[in-house]
Amino acid sequence: MLRVTHEYRVVATTERFHGRIFDIVTDEVEMPGGGTAPRDYMRHIGAVGVVAIDDEGRVVLVRQYRHPVRAYLWELPAGLVDVTGEDAAATGLRELAEEADLTAGRLDHLVDLHTTPGCSSEMIRLFLATELREVPAFERHDEEQDLEVRRVPLADAVKMIFNGQITNGPAVAGLLAAVERLRG
Repeated sequence: MLRVTHEYRVVATTERFHGRIFDIVTDEVEMPGGGTAPRDYMRHIGAVGVVAIDDEGRVVLVRQYRHPVRAYLWELPAGLVDVTGEDAAATGLRELAEEADLTAGRLDHLVDLHTTPGCSSEMIRLFLATELREVPAFERHDEEQDLEVRRVPLADAVKMIFNGQITNGPAVAGLLAAVERLRG
């Protein structure tokens, strides 16, 4: 059995771009066998997402415009970990309220995933939300003004994955994880 032991120590970092949500950096990394190599990536602040399932077994999906892919995507209510000191569960509840005008009586950790580890440090924590209740409508801005919120039977949402209607990675992972969790 091959045993991986190399440390991949970073010997230098150059910030190429600094933004509110992410930075673009180049790390010079020690390689196995000697020498170094540059590795460019996006250093991301992190995110949370919520698989919100109502008492009728319907999941809350939001359809939102995503400029990098020039398309509207079906996604989970989700957002950035961008409030100092706010824990992930509180961020999940905040995003559920902001995007779907809902709160949850129960919020359980579902799964963590790296969204695109080949080019980004982004980690998203996904929660399963149940015991949903409506909250006053949130004032939305920018792309969020154009959100469409829909409740879909969980089985239909899974079908949407396999027929190409849901391509957002965290939504795919969260929905499939929720099916498994609810299965028992």
